[in-house]
Amino acid sequence: MKKTLSILILSTLPVLAMAAGSHGGGHEMKDGTMMQGHDMSSMNKGDSAVGQPGDAAKVTRTIELVMDDTMRFTPGEINVQAGDTVRFLIKNAGKVPHEMVIGSADEMRDHAAMMKKMPGMKHAEPNMISLNPGQKGGLVWQFTQAGTVDFACLVAGHMEAGMIGKVKVG
Repeated sequence: MKKTLSILILSTLPVLAMAAGSHGGGHEMKDGTMMQGHDMSSMNKGDSAVGQPGDAAKVTRTIELVMDDTMRFTPGEINVQAGDTVRFLIKNAGKVPHEMVIGSADEMRDHAAMMKKMPGMKHAEPNMISLNPGQKGGLVWQFTQAGTVDFACLVAGHMEAGMIGKVKVG
């Protein structure tokens, strides 16, 4: 029985790997498995109102951002120009995991509701970064259109506690 189960598991790995690669990244569960049938790829498509993944070679601006356990981003409001490619240097100054997700408010609210049902999920998309306490990281994003773009921490309960911010694109 163990041998049959091992063969079954091994034979499904290529299928799971292909399914996990169907979009720009994925969602990894606490146990390291990839979550299927769920992505936020609509938030990182080109020509979106929220922008698109940026080219690191074309960064026009670098912005340092701090996340902490007061459930706030510092700064909480950022001003950029349409066309700017921004490198966000992000630090989790808290004692619990936090993340920064760039997207529309509606998409993030929907995603935050899903995160409540699946605690421990980690993101792997170009518009998202998850950081453990004390960890630093970065992401590069191009803001293509004038308007307001939201960002938030989608760890269960954090957005609801006020961990949201705005990028005003002029």
